[in-house]
Amino acid sequence: MSDEIEIDLDDLERRMDGAIASLRTEFASLRTGRASAGMLEPVQVEAYGQMTPINQLGTVNVPEPRMVTINVWDKAMVGKVEKAIRESGLGINPQLNGTIIMLPIPELNEERRRELTKVAAQYAEHARVAIRNVRRDGMDQIKKAKGSGMSEDDQKLWESEVQDLTNRAIAKVDAALETKQQEIMQV
Repeated sequence: MSDEIEIDLDDLERRMDGAIASLRTEFASLRTGRASAGMLEPVQVEAYGQMTPINQLGTVNVPEPRMVTINVWDKAMVGKVEKAIRESGLGINPQLNGTIIMLPIPELNEERRRELTKVAAQYAEHARVAIRNVRRDGMDQIKKAKGSGMSEDDQKLWESEVQDLTNRAIAKVDAALETKQQEIMQV
C-alpha cells in the first residue's frame, strides 16, 4: 500500500456501523406482540413548547409481558401523552389510572405480522442503501487518490478492502432482519 496516500477505512466502517445502529433502533420500535419500552421511543409529545420523547416526561415500565406502563411526572401532561400514543399509529389503546397510563399490548394477527415483516424489510433496505452510499464515498476517495498518484495495484487493494467492509455490513443487516422477522412471526 502507498505510504503517502491513505483511505480512512475506520471512518467508512464507523459510518456503516452507524447505519446498522440506526436500523436496530428502528427495529426496536416495531411491535412484536410482546411489550417493550423501546416501542415508545419514536413517539413524541408536544410538551412545554417543543416535541419531547415520552421517556423524558415519565417513567416507562414493562410490568408484565403484554403491558407497558408510563408514570407521567406532571399531571398536566397526562392527556397530551395519551393523545400522542393514540395518534402514533402503534395500534395501542391507552388506559388512564391517575397519572399512570397503561398500554395493554394486543395479540398480533397473521395479517398484521406479515405487514410488520414488510416494514422491517423496508427498514433493512434503507440501511443497505446507506451502507452502499458510504461504499460509494470510499470508492470516490480511491479514485481521487489514483489521480494523485496511487498505483493501480494499490487502487485494487483498497477497492477490495472497501468492498469487504461493505459485504460484512450488509451481512449484519441481513442477519438483523432475519432475526427480527422471526421474532415478529413467532406466535
